[in-house]
Amino acid sequence: MDYSFSEDQNMIRETVSKFLENECPKEKIRELMIDEKGYDPAMWQKMAELGWMGLVIPEEYDGTGMGYLDLMILIEEMGRSILPAPYFSTVALCSIPIIEFGTEEQKKRILPRIASGEDIWTLALTESFGTYEAAEIELSASLEKDEYVLNGTKLYVPYAHVADNLLVVARTGRGDAPEDGITVFIVAANNPGVKTAIMPTAAHDMRCEVVFDNVRIPEGNVLGKRDEGWAVVEHIIQYAAVLKAAEISGGAQAALEISTQYAKERVQFDKPIGTFQAIQHRLVDMLAEVEGLKYLVYEAAWKIDIGSPSRMFISMAKAKANKVYQRVCLDSISIHGAIGFTEEMDITLYHLRIKALEFELGGTDFHRERIARELESYQPDFLILRN
Repeated sequence: MDYSFSEDQNMIRETVSKFLENECPKEKIRELMIDEKGYDPAMWQKMAELGWMGLVIPEEYDGTGMGYLDLMILIEEMGRSILPAPYFSTVALCSIPIIEFGTEEQKKRILPRIASGEDIWTLALTESFGTYEAAEIELSASLEKDEYVLNGTKLYVPYAHVADNLLVVARTGRGDAPEDGITVFIVAANNPGVKTAIMPTAAHDMRCEVVFDNVRIPEGNVLGKRDEGWAVVEHIIQYAAVLKAAEISGGAQAALEISTQYAKERVQFDKPIGTFQAIQHRLVDMLAEVEGLKYLVYEAAWKIDIGSPSRMFISMAKAKANKVYQRVCLDSISIHGAIGFTEEMDITLYHLRIKALEFELGGTDFHRERIARELESYQPDFLILRN
């Protein structure tokens, strides 16, 4: 494959990079970490005016109709700047499955409001154990006449406290497999039975507990088909996991750049520490990890973009991203010395994010298991060519 990007894609990267450099400096990130909203509404509206919310939304629903690779580039740059905003939850977790599984009425009603930045969305999926397995889904949805009644609790829901709507994964039945009887619902956040509370986290990344207490929603608010919602969830996990890996990759690239610059500027024994072999070798190892991750993410995203997603490459990208970001951040802190652990240093902002990003859309063990299952039927390209 050709890893070079088009002129338009390079323009997206440059535009996003410049915007976030001006609008989201590290001082702004520190302010938003303690802000009750966790994002800047004025910046959100500017992003909408630039067309970011509607990037992959088809033109007939007021979007710009661009591709998955374009979105990956945008989110990679957001990861580089560690942008605090409900963009990922709105676009990656919700608008993409609505485009794929929504009815025409749902698309016309929902997508233009997402594209304009009017509505914030989030996905309520994980429960008590925080895993992405169907067996964990216990939030119940029972049909009473022409309404569904939802009861249960979702945890670690991103930006639910500022969301206008939620995609809620609930159990409407039981079958031979845990995946049977799962349904995805569209739920208004202002429904009187929805109660939201922010969960304190080290990353200050606005994770919420959402309680559903006899929440009544119309029968037409099902996304996809009743009892077949796990197909929607799988689509979300696969498509969003690569985008999350791209976000992580952007953060790892930034951590490497910060450490390289620090090694050039920090002087010990009358020399920049970057002249010491031990520091040089560590930076070289970091570079190899970061570049390897970047191109693995690109390949996984390219396969999705051409309509041939690979479960193997999706899980490989997310599993590697989890490990690389953690390793690079820890090595970066080591290069900075003891001061690297203080929040006044920019590198610490990246380190605080890694634990949150590591488990979102599947931790390393989760994706390793998926890779192992794919290996049972996997045949490397060189064996195919030889045959």
